Amino acid sequence: MDKVRIATIGRSAITERFLDALGQVPEAEYVASYSRKEEDARSFAEVHGAHLAFSSLEELGASDQIDAVYIGSPNVLHAEQAKTLLAGGKHVLVEKSFAANRKLAEEVFGLAHEQGLVALEAARNTFGPGAAYLKDAVSKTGKVRLATFRFSKVTSRIKKLEAGEHVNIFDPHMAAGALMDIGVYCVESALQVFGAPESVKASAVTHQVEGRSADDPYTTIDLAGEAILSYPGFLVSLSYGKVSNDYLASQIEGSAGTLFWKETSCPRTFTFTPYVDKGMVYGTIGGEGAETTSVDMPENDMQFELASFVHAIQGDSEALAEAAEHEKLTLASLAVMDDIRRQCGIAFPVDR
Repeated sequence: MDKVRIATIGRSAITERFLDALGQVPEAEYVASYSRKEEDARSFAEVHGAHLAFSSLEELGASDQIDAVYIGSPNVLHAEQAKTLLAGGKHVLVEKSFAANRKLAEEVFGLAHEQGLVALEAARNTFGPGAAYLKDAVSKTGKVRLATFRFSKVTSRIKKLEAGEHVNIFDPHMAAGALMDIGVYCVESALQVFGAPESVKASAVTHQVEGRSADDPYTTIDLAGEAILSYPGFLVSLSYGKVSNDYLASQIEGSAGTLFWKETSCPRTFTFTPYVDKGMVYGTIGGEGAETTSVDMPENDMQFELASFVHAIQGDSEALAEAAEHEKLTLASLAVMDDIRRQCGIAFPVDR
């Protein structure tokens, strides 16, 4: 088929990065921008070389000049925008987190199936050679006993939050917070490797959002968190946050050795250290026979998720199979995230 004609929703840095990745996928082209204000949509379109601009989501969905839409809006809007566009016959690539909860995600995927369209989550660390290597390399560790997936970084907006200002990324009404923005990388990577856990135990560092009415039940949001996923014979811990920097590596510990990597959001360099029996020792013996492998990753790794999306639209069987697997991953991950939020007392209005 001809090039897949793509529109975007959102004007943030992540949309800018998406458009940079789009330039690396020759089977697709950028044709339209959407924003609630027509002048904003038109300005963004002109700057980035698109010839169409929309301020009506329904008109965007009905346009015969667009095949697919990248949704880079706030989390709370993802599901409803996706459903509107799918009803109009558009394929959707939805930025992580795909939806505020599993129920909404099921509605989106259900409509995509009814319409014969592709709906895919843009979770970049689950696509490409880094994710593929991690899934294959886990076998090197032997019988897995413990694993840790980590990702924390200080947000530039924390000073505004501490000053009592409203910050979208820390607003339950926006279906936001540390888990939905940062922890999702850990959850989805862990479940891509190990599948859905038997149970989840979680705790979080929370914050009470200021400026809400006294009867508003949605004022608790997470700044950081930890969760333990239980599997038959082993445990997986998740550590994530937006108010501190974590410099430790993620790792999988097994009977044959330990595999570790530092970039949970973009896995690219892996070191495997085999277990060496030294008899009775005091402390961990490591480093002997360590093997480091680096996979070839571009500066902008969003091109992998976009290429998979475009190829699925074009009917490529491998890409369609990958989309089906990622649908399962998205749903399983949101189920875990729903459980984590429930245990930590974090609710969103759209959960109703």
